[in-house]
Amino acid sequence: MIRVAVVDDERLVRSGLRMILGTAPDIEMVADCGGAEAVETVLRCAADVVLLDIRMPDVDGLTVLRGLRAAPEPPAVAMLTTFDAQEYLTAALREGAAGFLLKDSDPEQLVRAVRTLAEGGSVLDPGVTRAVIGGYLTAEDQASATRAVSGLTPRESEVLALLGEGLANAQIAGRMGLAPSTVKDHVRALLGKLGGINRIQAAIVADRAGLVSGDPRGAW
Repeated sequence: MIRVAVVDDERLVRSGLRMILGTAPDIEMVADCGGAEAVETVLRCAADVVLLDIRMPDVDGLTVLRGLRAAPEPPAVAMLTTFDAQEYLTAALREGAAGFLLKDSDPEQLVRAVRTLAEGGSVLDPGVTRAVIGGYLTAEDQASATRAVSGLTPRESEVLALLGEGLANAQIAGRMGLAPSTVKDHVRALLGKLGGINRIQAAIVADRAGLVSGDPRGAW
């Protein structure tokens, strides 16, 4: 069972997400709250996945994200955003967000996103893809991405390319014919070699280094 917490200052939004996710047999809503009590609540209920509003009036989403990421075993966090919050997206990515979803995402998309996050994958709503990647690429150009991946082993480069397609560990394992635990080890190693970045950042590096065939954004 995937344990999910929703953090949003609007009670109506929390109730709507609870209703949507409550229809999935493999998802359990363990908490919903505002920003002020978010870190304590989420860690106490041991959530696997957190859907976190990026902008809140009391304690903003970036502050909550930092608190959650500082935990010994942090949950996967996807930021809930709107079209007018682009200035926050790159900051959230650098703070370790594992995904970005629009608040009005399709219910089926939300359920799929939670499952992907629980499996160690990344999620990126097409509506915010351009803003997230565009903002990050101002600091991560093709030349620096190519230099960054030069220290990876051939197997790590192959795993990175699949990360660039937006695949979760289990999907990468199936594609490569490896055990999920082996893929997890490869992912941990390559993220460390790339400077301790997260999966979305790694996917962008893979794209800019020319490791991804086609357009990886369609996989997210």
